[in-house]
Amino acid sequence: MEDTYVFLDAGYLSKIAKHLYPESYPKYNIKQFANKLAKSYGLWCKKVFFYTAEPYQNQNNPSPEDIERREKHDGFIEALSKIKDLEVKQGRCQKGGDGKYHQKGVDTLLTMDLLSLKNCEDNITKIIVLICDTDFVPILKKLRTEHKMFVIVAYYCDFKRDSDFSMSNHLWNVADDKILLNKSFFENCLRSK
Repeated sequence: MEDTYVFLDAGYLSKIAKHLYPESYPKYNIKQFANKLAKSYGLWCKKVFFYTAEPYQNQNNPSPEDIERREKHDGFIEALSKIKDLEVKQGRCQKGGDGKYHQKGVDTLLTMDLLSLKNCEDNITKIIVLICDTDFVPILKKLRTEHKMFVIVAYYCDFKRDSDFSMSNHLWNVADDKILLNKSFFENCLRSK
């Protein structure tokens, strides 16, 4: 099997998991999930890049919830850091004027890693990216045209117009191929509670 790298946007992956499992968020093995993505395309997952953000925490007066959320996150990241061939990249979380939390820096980290593929020692020619943001279209186009990289976009679609899972035609058209996610991608990766 040919080697590949799998790039996972944790925010998007989490949104998909919550949608597919509305009754209870599934605990799943991220490395196994990436392996399953690669194998679904006949590839071997050489390395996984997982992009997330540290949870928001009020620096001056963190609430008990902030502290608990931070402790859980740190434990999760520590566990991931022990997994061979899985690299975690963290941005930060910012509270917006709307009261909602927004990831910052995550897309930039992913873009930097995609750009570094041209100097890849592993001679990777095919990549899988789990993303939904059209901001990645220029870098994916550059990888395909200038670096002859075969780009596979993994995505989820609920087939509802203007939903959170509508895929942009720009992102659709820049990919060489696509992998449509469903529950089966999570099933063998679920951890016992």
